[in-house]
Amino acid sequence: MRGIWAEFIAGTCVLIAAVGFAFVAFQRGGWVDADNSYLLNASFRSIEGVSVGTDVRLAGVKVGSISNIALNPESFFVDVEIALQNTIQLPDDTAIIIASEGLLGGHFVELQPGGSSFNLSEGDTIADTQSSLGILNLLMKFASGSGS
Repeated sequence: MRGIWAEFIAGTCVLIAAVGFAFVAFQRGGWVDADNSYLLNASFRSIEGVSVGTDVRLAGVKVGSISNIALNPESFFVDVEIALQNTIQLPDDTAIIIASEGLLGGHFVELQPGGSSFNLSEGDTIADTQSSLGILNLLMKFASGSGS
């Protein structure tokens, strides 16, 4: 009889832990509520390290995520769709940069608001974009001595 209760308690603990992990995964998983977000677009030369669901941050705080990625066959740039929280209103001169969390860390998308008095609205395109720099490319530039 004691073995049955021990198994029941152990199973209950495992189930509670699984529910806790699932809760954390949904909180940090990059899902954006479509009712509480709006879409912006941007076009990058390269989005190395970025995929659908990648965090979009403003001052280090997650304010959205990448919702769609497509290669533009005419310009050979990558068109990115960004889902942002409705509470975040960005000036129309905002810059968007693909950044890295460190030498070996993952990538994220950083928003840098400008000073314009006009805001971006649903479906607008952020014109000022900066693609990611691969660490290998930086090392090759440094080794060859070409600083420009």
